[in-house]
Amino acid sequence: MIRLLLADDHAIVRAGLRALLDGEGDITVVGEAPTADAAVAFCATEEVDLVLMDLRFGPGRSGVDATRALRALPRPPEVLVVTNYDTDADILGAVEAGAAGYLLKDTPPAELLTAVRAASAGESVLSPTVASKLMSRVRRPETSLTPREIEVLRLVAAGHSNREIGKELFLSETTVKSHLVHIFGKLGVRSRTSAVARARELGSI
Repeated sequence: MIRLLLADDHAIVRAGLRALLDGEGDITVVGEAPTADAAVAFCATEEVDLVLMDLRFGPGRSGVDATRALRALPRPPEVLVVTNYDTDADILGAVEAGAAGYLLKDTPPAELLTAVRAASAGESVLSPTVASKLMSRVRRPETSLTPREIEVLRLVAAGHSNREIGKELFLSETTVKSHLVHIFGKLGVRSRTSAVARARELGSI
């Protein structure tokens, strides 16, 4: 029997998933969590095999943060992301946090059921759209941050100015700015704060 937790901030989504899953003889929905924090708390005390995890909640942890926390538990459940969001950052962030799979909410019911069974067994599951995006990402190595760019971004995250970063890494301030421009371009952001946030989503820092 697959013991499953539904983590989504929309009650109607949880109700729809429960209606679909409860009809299956080998799946039992043991709980629902309206927030990512609630999902982590539930799994810390209850036996859960698989969490169906949305990515965006209200205040508190994101689905990516919760996935990372769940996979760090002594008895970690598998996590299958089921969401509306399919940006590169969302996908990579979830996969790198330890999600076994990533589906979009328009996935047909039969495919969702197949994915639930596969993910609960630890198999990787990706919807066709997501798999295509990941393959495109792999084919564009220029989107990966270099070790030096990661060093720069970690110092930015620690609150250092360009001048301080230059002193720390023995670089000119101009070179530091150049690195930041490349980082912004690769991450698709326009500010230092956004770059740090996006890199954390991706698990780069």
